Amino acid sequence: MPSARRTRHLGLVGMLLIAVAFAGLQLTAVTGRASPDTKNYLSYALSLSGEDRQEAGRLAIGYSCASGQHAPLDFIPWTSRKAAGESEEQCVRRLNDSVAYWSGHGNTSGMTAPFANQRFMAIFEARPGYPLFLVPFVTAFGPTWGLWLAGLVVALAGSVCVLLTLRAAGASRRAGLAGQALYLALPTGTVAMNPLSDGLSLALGTAVALGCVLLLRDRPRAGAALVAAPRAGAALVAGGLALMFLVRYSQALLLAVALAGVFLAWSGLLRLKRRGYAPVLRAAGLCGALAALIYAGAHLLSWPMGQDSAQDLLTHHYQRPDLPDPWPEFFVQERVFWSAWLRRQATYPVLPVLLALSAWALLKRRSVVLPIALAAGAAGLLNQAGHPNLDQLLGYRLIVFVWLLPALAIPLLLDRPPNGAAPHDASRDPAAAAEPSDTTAHAAPAPAGDTPGEVRHPTSRS
Repeated sequence: MPSARRTRHLGLVGMLLIAVAFAGLQLTAVTGRASPDTKNYLSYALSLSGEDRQEAGRLAIGYSCASGQHAPLDFIPWTSRKAAGESEEQCVRRLNDSVAYWSGHGNTSGMTAPFANQRFMAIFEARPGYPLFLVPFVTAFGPTWGLWLAGLVVALAGSVCVLLTLRAAGASRRAGLAGQALYLALPTGTVAMNPLSDGLSLALGTAVALGCVLLLRDRPRAGAALVAAPRAGAALVAGGLALMFLVRYSQALLLAVALAGVFLAWSGLLRLKRRGYAPVLRAAGLCGALAALIYAGAHLLSWPMGQDSAQDLLTHHYQRPDLPDPWPEFFVQERVFWSAWLRRQATYPVLPVLLALSAWALLKRRSVVLPIALAAGAAGLLNQAGHPNLDQLLGYRLIVFVWLLPALAIPLLLDRPPNGAAPHDASRDPAAAAEPSDTTAHAAPAPAGDTPGEVRHPTSRS
């Protein structure tokens, strides 16, 4: 239909306008975003692109020290901090001295340059996915523009996945565009643009969220498109977590565990209410099996695990002897960190306000996307709990999955139905969830004012 085609075109134009506006804003800071870990990933990527380890380290040091000379701009939140009192030449000299020191103390192998001891650098050796992703960008455009373009691709891909997730869950086009804009405006967009593995991991997490929504659209008699949706969803969930395993396997494990736990609890609730729970239970089984595979894979590859993370925190990156039993001290650090974090949230309550709006959406709306968003938020909290480092108190990257909850939940509040109408409810019975187009194709025309995704199913009860 011409009107439907025109509406689709308007949605595409809106998506592109948001993407172009975001890209334009990011041009205000092409560099100045490097963190201390950026040089590790960049040297790994340059080694993969064919540079020898020494030259890769030299180029990574040059980029990192040049980036560090860009002082933060108060009105541009994504610019990085400048090391006080250190010139670019002093930075280069310091890092070159560090490379020479650790090269002489046993760090002579691996893809990353020897910026620290071999045990610490093994953390980055166990994350080959992000350096592999960077290779075509830094090869074609060099480190500065290559890292910026890679971040832009990651940020926009994640935002489009958020839009598609909301649309697949039955939300209106305006809600989907709001989700895309929120994702880019919140710290999710900032973290995605930083030259670190967290952004790519986050983008893959949004693909997993989209896969979960498709996985729960299980209605065999509704047509071939909906039969294929769960299969595509399962492929997205498995593929997204498999790629995230290569990028940041600890976050992949936590996301899979959180999804499995939420789906298992949800299926139990649906069973108590005597509603269809089989698709949710199958999703829980899939995520649980993937979590087990991720854990087994990391163990078989001898990648650093939870014990190593605790020792890393408590021994200042393994520069002091290991603690015989790190857990008592680790839990002391947990208490100190979360006390400081709560005080920080009380002083700057942006996240609490957004979480309150998300809770309102959870109470007022019924959508299949909400439990998935809740699991993503839980994965972010778990990841931060595994790294209770006060140096990360003002940052967002370790807890960034928490911000997916408002990005996915708050836009649903835009789809408030008119008085007396019940919204389309995919969470009542996931086995009966369908696209809005299926509902409108076989039901009476919707009352004026209904938005896509809020059309009542002929068999639904208020």
